[in-house]
Amino acid sequence: MSETRANLLRSTPFRLALTFAFLFVLAFILSGAIVYQLMSADLARRLDESIKETFSVVAVTYAESDRQDLIATVNDHAQLDTDKDQLFSLTDAQGNRLAGNFTASDLPDGFSMFEAHLPGVPPDTMYRAYSGMVGSTNLTVAFSLSETEELETIVLMSFGWGTLFITGLAIAGGALLASRVQRRLDAIAATMVDVSHGRLDARIPLIGNGDDIDAVSAQVNAALVRLSALVDGMREVSANIAHDLKTPLNRLQMILESAADKTVSGEDVTDELADARAESLQINDTFDALLRIAQIEAGARKARFVDLDVGRVVETIGDVYADVAEDDEKSLSTKIVPDTKWFIHGDRDLLMQLLANLVENGLRHCPPGTAIELSVARQADRVLIEVCDNGPGIPAEEREKVFQRLYRLDSSRTTPGSGLGLSLVKAVADLHGATITLEDRNPGLAVIINFPAVRAPAAA
Repeated sequence: MSETRANLLRSTPFRLALTFAFLFVLAFILSGAIVYQLMSADLARRLDESIKETFSVVAVTYAESDRQDLIATVNDHAQLDTDKDQLFSLTDAQGNRLAGNFTASDLPDGFSMFEAHLPGVPPDTMYRAYSGMVGSTNLTVAFSLSETEELETIVLMSFGWGTLFITGLAIAGGALLASRVQRRLDAIAATMVDVSHGRLDARIPLIGNGDDIDAVSAQVNAALVRLSALVDGMREVSANIAHDLKTPLNRLQMILESAADKTVSGEDVTDELADARAESLQINDTFDALLRIAQIEAGARKARFVDLDVGRVVETIGDVYADVAEDDEKSLSTKIVPDTKWFIHGDRDLLMQLLANLVENGLRHCPPGTAIELSVARQADRVLIEVCDNGPGIPAEEREKVFQRLYRLDSSRTTPGSGLGLSLVKAVADLHGATITLEDRNPGLAVIINFPAVRAPAAA
């Protein structure tokens, strides 16, 4: 428990919570001090108004050469206040008391403060007084500050207790929130530890409130999904390489052994050497294709991207492979709207390779008489390239697998190829931010590549 508490105290969320709690309490204290000052000033102003008003009420009873009414009024007011919260003093020009419950001495005209020393009055009791001449006499009216001071004390005590309560609440609430955030951060850290130990299926738990930690956790989970898929893909590729290259390597070994036997007996080994060369070239081409896919997936070719008219690329591939298709007893047509341009941001050589692989796939795996068509179209802010044929197609359950490295359909294992053509197509499409869809044409297959379009260059 103590270690958990120590970790919480060192945690960034708890320190942030304490910082915000401190700022909140500081703001509360500052605002309270301002309110207290405003309240004190208002109480003082109201007290002064009451004193001045009482002075005026007493002074108005004085009529010229009729001091007795003034003396009687002062004595009446003094007798009404037995607690001496209000003091009245009427003195003559020599300072002798004429009326009242105390004698004002040495008080200046106007408002002043003094400490009273009177029987029945607690020591250190302060009074606020107003003095002025009424005829030939000096009238002083003083009110005790005890009520005002008591009210201010109550406000200060309430403010103090409120500050303590808010401080405790802020710290407790901050600790609670910090502990919740810390638990979520600990869950992220634990997931990362699991991943570092090889548990690629570990995921950060989400609470589903859509806050920033959930958003970051979802992004990390998505990255872990991609990482897991890549690792699984690498494992599968390694297994496929070991499986698919085992046969040509065995054939190469058998050819070389046969050539070695013939060499011992003095026979001609020209055919064996030619076969060995063909096998080694096939193996070399497979590794070259794997390296090319890895380079494309690494994004190294992005630096060569420009805005280009993909329609010209489609037209070029159609022109190059039309005669090849005819020689192979198939047909290849190109469907492009005249005087129309479809601009995307990409690499012309990679796009040529992508379309060439798709066309060669159709030529290699379709029977004689198959019609292959290349077309390009625009849909809103997307450019669609389509390669379709009326051949045997690909079974629905195999369409996602054909983009895996070295994967080949059972029906195509007797035809030349390494199973990397469509993997390269997928890598090029991903590099260009495009999506690939395989659709059944009954009969045949349509490969649709959906590219994001760009605005045509000004000089185009």
